[in-house]
Amino acid sequence: MMSQSLITMSYIVATILFILSLSGLSHQETARRGNYYGMLGMAIAIIATALNGSFNAYVILIIALLIGGAIGVTAAFKVEMTQMPELVAIMHSLVGMAAVLVGYANFMDPSATLIGVEKTIHEVEIYVGVLIGAVTFSGSVIAFGKLSERISGKPLLLPGRHWFNLGLLIAAIFLGRLFLQQAETGSGIVPLLIMTGIALIFGIHMVMAIGGADMPVVISMLNSYSGWAAAATGFMLSNDLLIVTGALVGSSGAILSYIMCRAMNRNFISVIAGGFGTASGGEAAAIEGEVQPVTPAETAELLLAAKNLVIIPGYGMAVAQAQHTVNEITRLLREKGKKVRFAIHPVAGRMPGHMNVLLAEAKVPYDIVFEMDEVNEDFPHVDVSIVIGANDIVNPSALNDPNSPIAGMPVLECWKGGTTIVLKRSMASGYAGIGNPLFVMDNTRMLFGDANATLQEVLKALKG
Repeated sequence: MMSQSLITMSYIVATILFILSLSGLSHQETARRGNYYGMLGMAIAIIATALNGSFNAYVILIIALLIGGAIGVTAAFKVEMTQMPELVAIMHSLVGMAAVLVGYANFMDPSATLIGVEKTIHEVEIYVGVLIGAVTFSGSVIAFGKLSERISGKPLLLPGRHWFNLGLLIAAIFLGRLFLQQAETGSGIVPLLIMTGIALIFGIHMVMAIGGADMPVVISMLNSYSGWAAAATGFMLSNDLLIVTGALVGSSGAILSYIMCRAMNRNFISVIAGGFGTASGGEAAAIEGEVQPVTPAETAELLLAAKNLVIIPGYGMAVAQAQHTVNEITRLLREKGKKVRFAIHPVAGRMPGHMNVLLAEAKVPYDIVFEMDEVNEDFPHVDVSIVIGANDIVNPSALNDPNSPIAGMPVLECWKGGTTIVLKRSMASGYAGIGNPLFVMDNTRMLFGDANATLQEVLKALKG
């Protein structure tokens, strides 16, 4: 068994490693190191907790570690990069469910000896922990369903939905007071159960009302919720490390959500209120015009004739697993003296950093990957822009159609360049479910088909 001072020191070391992990994950160049810091910190935390003198259920712990480790390893090997957003969402749901179960276990613990104010504070911790955990669990399950397309990405906007949410909140507060009153006499399970049901309903309704284009913000928001749920669990278990770790995750997720909302010109409250762009007053403008298809060979000619190129990846690149082919084309063009850059929109893909992870996997150099604000002003000087499976993040309607569902959202203004080549399987709309006038502009060429297959043909033509 470890002494209490050694356990405290281990927790301090783990906390420092978690902070270093978050710092590392903020940059592509240090992200791998950040993951290693996080893994080491968690290993130290688990070992220190297991060797605490008050813990003796080692058989159960080992079984749980083996089951959880097996599931994690299986997911790491089998889950494709295109499935990462829904994997993240379902992992958040497990944190929420853990907070709920720990809360009920604490409430029903027959060995509890707290009295007076300490008992009341502990009961508040239990109530808040279960509340946050239930919202996180049900909201994350719905997010998983939307991201995996088991549930429609369109927002479900019930009449009077804001009053409905307000009613749920008032009911939760009333039940909290009732719970504290009954808990003093040894009961309170009924209001706790009712509140849990209300929190589950609120989580479902909250995420169902959020449109597809806002899902990256939802993922970071649920990440924040899972952190606060973990912090609440730490309070219930009197575990300082869990409190600190949960607060780190919760605050970093909240900051990320705020940054993404600013990048999208969206108010965070309006995202939570539901429905991307539902405040517009009229009908969006119809998309009129004819597309101009292009062949892989013609695409190769356009690339060879250009000097300044920008590649804009989207979710379609992830679906086609085209990132490695994109990297080969990039390397070949740079060898020919072309200036090639990648432009990443804050909500490209279906979770924060989705495109950055894909490009890093393909070993695209970090120094040619830029954020939207770093590239947008340069598009008038760009000869060719290549849009790979993106739609909403390059939609001019966001800037010139006040009735568009994405009105006001900053987008990558590739149409201001010489030629835009758009790779898509079909003319289907993007995740936000709206048309894109970019596809019918005079300087746009559409390269239809699977992105990886067509880019392989382009690569072959470039080499030829």
